[in-house]
Amino acid sequence: MSEPSIFTRILQGEIPSEIIAETENAFAIRDIAPQAPVHLLVIPKSQDYRNVVELAAGDPDLLSELIGLANTLAAEHADGDFRLIFNTGPAAGQTVFHVHAHVLAGGLEEGRLGG
Repeated sequence: MSEPSIFTRILQGEIPSEIIAETENAFAIRDIAPQAPVHLLVIPKSQDYRNVVELAAGDPDLLSELIGLANTLAAEHADGDFRLIFNTGPAAGQTVFHVHAHVLAGGLEEGRLGG
């Protein structure tokens, strides 16, 4: 059995963090190094999946729940417009191998990574 991830430890109360939203299977916190005025993390409570590819293959309903929570958070904390980013692998910037989504909103330069 693997060591609990930092996110599991936050959920268990071992590491202090404010959980700003929670569903049966997921929770959300603020990113400790925000890259935008709104930068939240949406995380499954289970650490069974290391990245979004594993999650999509193993539990598409949980992936849908994460996206729904991200949408709710963007509506509550921004104007409803947001970016949803999943880093997959160390070369892509993933540092915690417990799948999580970054919800970014506000202050993004127009046209940057647009499309």
